[in-house]
Amino acid sequence: MREIVPLSGTTIYEMEQRGEFPRRFYLTPRCVVWDLAEVEAWLEERRRASEAGRIETAPAPDVRLRRTRPVKLDRE
Repeated sequence: MREIVPLSGTTIYEMEQRGEFPRRFYLTPRCVVWDLAEVEAWLEERRRASEAGRIETAPAPDVRLRRTRPVKLDRE
């Protein structure tokens, strides 16, 4: 699943709790899985939303607020 959806486990869990990602289910008492068709449908929906501009992206950092550090020069 992580090869298909490159999100952290925490992000996936939080999105599941909010109903924004397909729910996992238990395959065995210690193994959870996702339905591939549901994940692929979710990805396709996200692609359409992205292309339509409905996904809000994070703002770019304000580079003017960066602190400067002295650059170390290796001189021999």
